[in-house]
Amino acid sequence: MSTLRFFAIKETLNRKPVVITEEKRRSEIFGQNVYDSKKMRQTLTSDAFVSLTNAIEKGGKIDRTIADQIASAMKDWALSKGVTHYTHWFQPLTGATAEKHDAFFETIENNGAIEKFGGTQLVQQEPDASSFPNGGIRNTFEARGYTAWDPTSPAFIYGTTLCIPTVFVAYTGEALDYKTPLLRALQAVDTAAVAVCKYFDKNVKKVNASLGWEQEYFLIDSALVSSRPDIQLTGRTLLGHDSAKGQQLDDHYFGTIPNRAMSYMRDLETECMLLGIPVKTRHNEVAPNQFELAPIYEEANLAVDHNALLMDVMDKVAERHNFKVLFHEKPFKGINGSGKHNNWSLSTDTGVNLLSPGKTPMSNLQFLAFFINTIKAVNDNEELLRAAIASASNDHRLGANEAPPAIISVFIGEQLTHVLNELENVTNGKLSPQEKTDLKLNVVGKIPEILLDNTDRNRTSPFAFTGNKFEFRAVGSRANCANPMTVLNSIVAKQLKDFKIEVDALIIKKDLKKDEAVFNILREYIKKSKSVLFEGNGYGDAWEKEAKKRGLSNNKSTPEALKAKISKKALDLYKDLGVMNATEVEARYEIELEDYIMRIQIEGRVLGDLARNHIVPTAVKYQNILIENVKGLKEIYGKDFKKVSLAQLELIEEISKHIESINKLVNNMTEARRKSNQIKSIEDRASAYCNTVKPLLDDIRYPCDKLELLVDDELWPLTKYRELLFTT
Repeated sequence: MSTLRFFAIKETLNRKPVVITEEKRRSEIFGQNVYDSKKMRQTLTSDAFVSLTNAIEKGGKIDRTIADQIASAMKDWALSKGVTHYTHWFQPLTGATAEKHDAFFETIENNGAIEKFGGTQLVQQEPDASSFPNGGIRNTFEARGYTAWDPTSPAFIYGTTLCIPTVFVAYTGEALDYKTPLLRALQAVDTAAVAVCKYFDKNVKKVNASLGWEQEYFLIDSALVSSRPDIQLTGRTLLGHDSAKGQQLDDHYFGTIPNRAMSYMRDLETECMLLGIPVKTRHNEVAPNQFELAPIYEEANLAVDHNALLMDVMDKVAERHNFKVLFHEKPFKGINGSGKHNNWSLSTDTGVNLLSPGKTPMSNLQFLAFFINTIKAVNDNEELLRAAIASASNDHRLGANEAPPAIISVFIGEQLTHVLNELENVTNGKLSPQEKTDLKLNVVGKIPEILLDNTDRNRTSPFAFTGNKFEFRAVGSRANCANPMTVLNSIVAKQLKDFKIEVDALIIKKDLKKDEAVFNILREYIKKSKSVLFEGNGYGDAWEKEAKKRGLSNNKSTPEALKAKISKKALDLYKDLGVMNATEVEARYEIELEDYIMRIQIEGRVLGDLARNHIVPTAVKYQNILIENVKGLKEIYGKDFKKVSLAQLELIEEISKHIESINKLVNNMTEARRKSNQIKSIEDRASAYCNTVKPLLDDIRYPCDKLELLVDDELWPLTKYRELLFTT
């Protein structure tokens, strides 16, 4: 065993879990470090509180005087808790969060100093925009960009810093972050959904999109990770033969949580409680050392912020427990990867979940309107939804018999399928009294019973209805939830707008009653959306063939999938809703292609280094030991030495073949990268990396993993799967 690997494992085995005791109930510490509405009411003047509440609930503006009052109160609250700095906390298009800390400190005359924080510092800051991905929006020498306060997401304290959630835009006004388009999409779906709700309840004034994410992750001992350059630099193992025991026995899923992992979880959950992140569920996932946590559902913008913050907190807490958190969608070959299921719904300010049936036929008709419109939105925009979850890392997971396929389909269950079939047969035009009675009593009226007793789940479906929400299961564990949530809320907003126009047209032109018009339009939507509904096994080859017949896309790679983002259809969608202009959409397309290229390029370089500088020298060293052994046998047995050294000779030859293969394949990969890098078009360059460079990663891995089985364990330089997955 190599020295580094030996000491890494020894250090790991000698570790004991950090024991965390919870001195207070979680309800008592929840939100202690958040400047929430309760603290606002306690610290703000009535005018400032009303103005801020109006901005949060209705999007109203906050004038400079009020901003100064809010900043002063926020500063005093933060200082009382030992805070020394503040930062505008934002989410640039890097996939990580960003922050620049400034002290509450200003010098004054006579060598004095004060703690200062005013409305200007609260509302707007100016970080360097040139160093963040911008997709060509800015020249590298044009540095100015702005962060602007998002009052709908409360400020919070982390460590000794007051963090203020903000949007991030270029000097020219284009969004350079994930939050800005999300806020616009949420505004669009709010407006469109309220208009539809008026058919059923005139009192509805606001509709909020809600999100409940489920975060899957791996916990690996940090000392073991230190012995794996591939995990350190790429977040996944580029080499490593399967462990003899993996997840075959199904003994990890929902099993007893290991003590060390439990200590980490309790510490993490305490931090989450202080930060107002309402984590509720924790459990072992399918793969060894894989876990999941999930929160109570929240308003979508806040939920996105909380998930981005959570991943930062998970990393920092892991350091205290000598763990490394792996968010990569496929960190280990041969076992399940990680996703981040996005559970989405719409709720009114009157307390109604629009994707949950009620107690009356009218409320159930409202449910059907939003339910069927969502299905129609997915049917019409399945390629765009697929593009929303495309990444180099998620490509490893989608369709790998552990996650949904790259084909976007909707699962609703057998009973709801039957309901839609009944609605499909509604008369075109006015309904007879008998038809109205049958629909309301026998179809619409029975929906609550159906959902209560007959809704199953389909783990192979990328977009499934699960009783009172839709679960977008194809989102990757590393993803920022804002990306899929922006797309989903946008396509539903567009669909609801179209629905309202079509229903109104029937009411006016055809002289139909409201219910009749709604039923007629929903009937047509059901007919037009049948191709996206699928109840079967999404992993099977038969589904790929069937999906192709239905006209559904099957974009298996990121370069292929991302093209939908810049289609005329997508550009028109975002423009009409005011979510993004063409420049912003095209910039994101370029950024995501560049990210794809860079990640595969880094993986190729790391793998080339590991293969040439770690694996091959180790194989040669072991080969030399075998050669010396054969020489010794020859001295003892003379001409008959081949009889007793046949196994060694075959092993020497096999090792030589693998070494030769590795050197040849690494040269091929280097040349493939060189040729790809010379391609000017970023689209063609990404395709070249996908089709010529990426396949060579697996080709190189094969002989390296074969050598792992042949070379003396004491010589092998990299920590093996059995140690990474079963030593904690």
